[in-house]
Amino acid sequence: MIPLDPQQAAARAWFEALRDRICATFEAIEREAGSDAAFAYTPWNREDDPDARGGGGVRGVMKGRVFEKVGVNVSTVGGSFAPDFAQTIHGAGDNPTFVATGISLVAHLANPHAPAVHMNTRFLTTTKRWFGGGADLNPPLPYAEDTDAFHATLRAACEAHAPIGDYPRYAQWAEEYFAIPHRGVRRGVGGIFYDHLDADGDAFDLAFAFTRAVGEAFLAIYPAIVRRRRDTPFTPDEERQMLAWRGRYAEFNLVYDRGTLFGLKTGGNIDAILMSLPPRAIWE
Repeated sequence: MIPLDPQQAAARAWFEALRDRICATFEAIEREAGSDAAFAYTPWNREDDPDARGGGGVRGVMKGRVFEKVGVNVSTVGGSFAPDFAQTIHGAGDNPTFVATGISLVAHLANPHAPAVHMNTRFLTTTKRWFGGGADLNPPLPYAEDTDAFHATLRAACEAHAPIGDYPRYAQWAEEYFAIPHRGVRRGVGGIFYDHLDADGDAFDLAFAFTRAVGEAFLAIYPAIVRRRRDTPFTPDEERQMLAWRGRYAEFNLVYDRGTLFGLKTGGNIDAILMSLPPRAIWE
């Protein structure tokens, strides 16, 4: 176990508590659908890492009737970035040591009318301290009602924490980040994305409060959308569209996603890092 200061410990406790609430809600949705699916939790650690990087986490995965595959991971890791990679990390250019704690979630639904989703929030300590994260909705078959509700909930969370909760900026950031340049398309219908939200000194409390609000907003809106769409009849052609869309999603996560790169560069658990990949996909 790596040593944590009070701020790091508080962030870790929140991420783990949020994980528990999200997983309980998703399991409840499975029960409502007549399924007994539950999360399987697999701890992992890096105490024997040859590069003297410590910490670990817990990978949680559920495969059910509603959620074809959903992963909810928490981790707290520390050590030193490799020299070249350190130059790309905020505050690590002159001193590569770090501590990172966070939650990461990706859900792929069995019904193509029910949207996939990604959410993560994290707290990093280098020579700087900052929060980052966000959430974005990824429907194979978009509904304006769902898109509007998702954005409205995130907008309200941001506006309640203005000025650091800058919804126009974070929504635009998501538009730019969650894109697949080589395909010329976006990954989904957007959401918010933020990074390097200053948490040094007195800024910690405000940044942490906003990050908690993002988690609460996700928990408030996404299960409601799933319940709305999970029983919608679908055709074989609509399922094919979903599988082709998942291929695009996999391309983004393997080529562009920063979280995937961060995990691989810092000796994270491979299965946890790649839990975002869909259980089935096609390329056409």
